[in-house]
Amino acid sequence: MPTGREVFEQLSWHWEAQLRPRWEGLTGDELHWQPVPDCWDLRAGTLDGSWPSPAPAPVTTIAWRIAHIGHCFHHRWQAHFGGRHFTDDVPDDVIGWVDEGYRLWSTSILAADEERMNRPHQGPPSTADQHYPLWAVVLHLNREVIHHGAEVALLRDLYLRRLP
Repeated sequence: MPTGREVFEQLSWHWEAQLRPRWEGLTGDELHWQPVPDCWDLRAGTLDGSWPSPAPAPVTTIAWRIAHIGHCFHHRWQAHFGGRHFTDDVPDDVIGWVDEGYRLWSTSILAADEERMNRPHQGPPSTADQHYPLWAVVLHLNREVIHHGAEVALLRDLYLRRLP
């Protein structure tokens, strides 16, 4: 069975070498740029959205994607290692908040022993985490962060190369 370090390394390499460096110097205009009308955004600390999402779901801003990544880290950390205090509020310093979520999640995963990694745990509300060992939840979170991080990178590339 994989260890916490083994499953975490998949994310840590992408986070440190590809994803997080792409966020340096993001401006407010970039964070909230809408490449098409009616994008979902982060407004006053709250993510736009509805459940279930419409099909197709609206395009989202960089701020929305980064805040979603933050929720992935914070909600899973609260569920598996914290006190299960969930909030959908996003602080003004969204990037600092995501960095803190990454630190909490990574520190906890790296400290988890083999028994913990192989045991199912109750995840955040509306997840199926309790049906899977923790290592599988970590791989799912890795995929979420890498996937949405790539979308942030693409949106930033489009913003920087947009036509006047």
